[in-house]
Amino acid sequence: MTVTEETAPASHYDRIGGASSIKAAVELFYDKVLADPELAGYFADVDMAGQRRHLALMLTVVLGGPNEYTGRGLAEAHQPLNITAGHYAKVGEHLTVTLTELGVPADIIADVQTVLGQVQGQVVSAGNRSGA
Repeated sequence: MTVTEETAPASHYDRIGGASSIKAAVELFYDKVLADPELAGYFADVDMAGQRRHLALMLTVVLGGPNEYTGRGLAEAHQPLNITAGHYAKVGEHLTVTLTELGVPADIIADVQTVLGQVQGQVVSAGNRSGA
């Protein structure tokens, strides 16, 4: 091991426990989202096994893990769904609660929230950006 490897900070992905922790977060997150009557309709005709895989791969990238995501871009996947700003915020709240319940450190949750803010325009439909 070199000095650089010894002193390089661990990625958020490594700090939370890697793939098994991502999988646990995705499972708990979708349990919450699918139980939310305001959000469940977005997933009525969705292959949830595939959806969970996609989110796990994307969350892995966001947290600094290996980038193995080859799916559609955020805008391409979400714009046709006419997602409102209010519903986007609720999804973000469910993710924050999930990460908190799983003991993810506050600095990592804050970084995830920053990314959510950065990509909101790609997910929320243009006609729904100001309201709930």
